[in-house]
Amino acid sequence: MPRLLAACSALLLLTAQVTADNWPFQGYRTAPFLPPKVKVTKSGPTDPGYIFIGPRGNQQQGTAALIYDEDGGLIYQGPEEVTANFKVQKLFNEDVITFWAGNMMDLGFGYGTVHILDNTYTEIYTVTLQDHFISPDGLPRDSYIDLHESHVTDRNTLLVTAYNITQHDLSAIGGTPDDYMLDGMFFEIDIATNEIVYSWSVLDHLADIPIEGSKQGLGEEYGTPQKPWDAYHINSVERMNEGYIISLRHYWSGFYIHNNGTVMWRLSGEEEVGDFELDDHAVFSWQHDIRVYNQTDEGMVVDLFNNANTPTDVVAATTGLSLYVDLVNRKVSTLRTMMDRDDVIHSVSQGSYQLLSPQTSHVFMGYGSIARVKEYDADNKEVLTVQFGDDNAVASYRGYKCQWKATPFWKPAIAIFRTASDSATLFMSWNGATEYDNWAIYSAPTVDAPNPTFVTAVKRDGFETTAHVTGLRTSYLQVVARKGNIPLGSSVMAYF
Repeated sequence: MPRLLAACSALLLLTAQVTADNWPFQGYRTAPFLPPKVKVTKSGPTDPGYIFIGPRGNQQQGTAALIYDEDGGLIYQGPEEVTANFKVQKLFNEDVITFWAGNMMDLGFGYGTVHILDNTYTEIYTVTLQDHFISPDGLPRDSYIDLHESHVTDRNTLLVTAYNITQHDLSAIGGTPDDYMLDGMFFEIDIATNEIVYSWSVLDHLADIPIEGSKQGLGEEYGTPQKPWDAYHINSVERMNEGYIISLRHYWSGFYIHNNGTVMWRLSGEEEVGDFELDDHAVFSWQHDIRVYNQTDEGMVVDLFNNANTPTDVVAATTGLSLYVDLVNRKVSTLRTMMDRDDVIHSVSQGSYQLLSPQTSHVFMGYGSIARVKEYDADNKEVLTVQFGDDNAVASYRGYKCQWKATPFWKPAIAIFRTASDSATLFMSWNGATEYDNWAIYSAPTVDAPNPTFVTAVKRDGFETTAHVTGLRTSYLQVVARKGNIPLGSSVMAYF
């Protein structure tokens, strides 16, 4: 079932608004949206693409999957809901947009569903997960997919994370035999059938990943079913040639998991820990979004978002790291470190690292709990910063830059203000459309007139275009979104 209806044409007298924390939000007359009004700073050439974020924080409106252009103009807003991992991926060799939507728990994970939309924004697949899960409130969910990962593989499956409350003896770390903790799990799901094709649980591998190695303290308030201890905090999964690589934030480590479930090796961000010797710049902690490139039997490139901080422990600047992992000599060398020295960020949670193109070597980073995304060039220089809220008040779990072309299945929206008996001001928008560049305006004597009269054409101007027309002799107006002279979508015929 489609997830977004055509934008209503009610006259919404919304202009740029300011919330209590003084961050501006942008309203429109053709759509009931109030997304953040982003601040864009561009200091060099950038790779092509739109900005994909899923803000949440200080207000309900604007909490949605959002696409912006590099000028800060809104391109698309989805339904008002908490989202994560909103981006373009390849599925069956076609570009689709995917995102997680659901409920985020105060414990740092969530329960939700992954939605996959084609280039008309029609939902073509809905991926859910049902298994033997226990939630903090004991209530059942329609789907138990966690917010942290929803990665489409080259075999048209979806990798997702999940958290399950499990009773476990925590005496070894100062708890009791009857305590509760979170099991870090991942699943590979066939997208076409929604069938689980692979599953893995960290608690099945305690000999290789013992709870005593966690960097997350137990504390006095954790260990109950309502507040289980999170020893591992799994937050990314990706396919490798013969298995998977996972990121365990509370272990400061990535682990290579073989197809048979065996833990093959540990890449730790801590010196003299794990299975590799690090150079001086390869240390990391509290990381997110481990990704692998150029894998061979001898080695691979591993990229990650190095938070280096937690909500209770601000230590060092957050960076993006690209590392070469030498599998033969078991050494890790630093290839790149990305940090904007004019805007040093301490991201205490969330975040992402995206290699935009192997040809340009540009990297796009989302800063999670800090409401900014940045693009870096091949020399690790910041060339684009987009801010969409106040720091530590608004967050987007990850942020991406993606090339995307879409023509929505819904009609363009129109709002009309009569300014005189024969003139009117029109407001026009087409939520999510990327391909039109101008609007043609037509008039007609009746709502179902067969041949409307062309009035004028105006250039597209951001999300919502305004035009003033005079000399009208009929009572109905319609707008058509066009690329050049080619019509792509028509609004309803509206009375004025």
